[in-house]
Amino acid sequence: MKFARFCLSAVIFSFLIYPASAAAECGKVTLADMNWNSASLMANIDKYILRHGYGCDAELVPGDTQPTGTSMIEKGEPDIASELWSNSFTEALAKGVAEKRLRIAGKSLSDGGEEGFWVPKYMVDKDPSLATIEGIRKNAKLFKHPEDPDKSAFYGCPAGWNCQVTSGNLFRALKLADSGFDLVDPGSGAGLAGSIAKAYERKAPWFGYYWAPTGILGKYEMVKVDFGVGVDNEHWEKCISQADCRNPKVSMYPSSSVLTVTTERFASKAPEAYGYLTRRAFTNALMNKNLAWMEANQADGDVAMEHFLKNYEAVWSKWVSNDVRDKIKTALPK
Repeated sequence: MKFARFCLSAVIFSFLIYPASAAAECGKVTLADMNWNSASLMANIDKYILRHGYGCDAELVPGDTQPTGTSMIEKGEPDIASELWSNSFTEALAKGVAEKRLRIAGKSLSDGGEEGFWVPKYMVDKDPSLATIEGIRKNAKLFKHPEDPDKSAFYGCPAGWNCQVTSGNLFRALKLADSGFDLVDPGSGAGLAGSIAKAYERKAPWFGYYWAPTGILGKYEMVKVDFGVGVDNEHWEKCISQADCRNPKVSMYPSSSVLTVTTERFASKAPEAYGYLTRRAFTNALMNKNLAWMEANQADGDVAMEHFLKNYEAVWSKWVSNDVRDKIKTALPK
């Protein structure tokens, strides 16, 4: 009898400490750890806050825009993509939401993301025509290919990233191959960033794809190349963002909607945790500061997460309740 009372007391106590709205409802949660710094930072922040603030059994899994989005729609996992660049995933995302497989929590980057083809500012300072695509074509020989001296180099988006589709289609639309350019795969995000850094150290020519917010564009002044046209949103969605686009036409990159996307299952079972994701967003200026810190300190997403939570409480405390804020502050290493 005493044992039974003890067990009952233990159960009651456990409910007081771990209310049903926390771990019991949230349960196991997987977050995509994308292979670029802003997304990795955001995923690590979300993991920590969900785990220590909302009682979720949160863990990171490797991710990338296209395969992660597809897996969320078809398999219902991972549960959360903290930073999903939607420009190249618009149709599939809309379908996933319509079929109640996905839910858009909100914007990861409140200002939206910026993409384009860029050249170093020091080149434009010497020759302003290099800020235009016509100037690039006329001076193609400046952009030496790293392996083939007879070709010029355009550094594209790494294989497997969504921007590989858009940058490749625009490469064809702009007929850059006719001017002697070869589309160079940098191999990884680090490889692409490294090619810019190397060019800057040598004040050498560079031409290629990049995006913001990033520590690289915060550290190195780059100029976006003007294609001489505006943004064709309809053609972008129907062709340029599609891998099977047969006849791409020239368009500037539209401002990217960078979203936090979850599975419908997660949003339904853990409404409090989902509510946090609807409030969590970074301005580009704030993200650039943190990305620059990551690069200067050679920090990964986990280390940068701790730096952010310790130094930007005034920012993240607005995303959560006072009770959750206190839990997170208590959990942080002293």
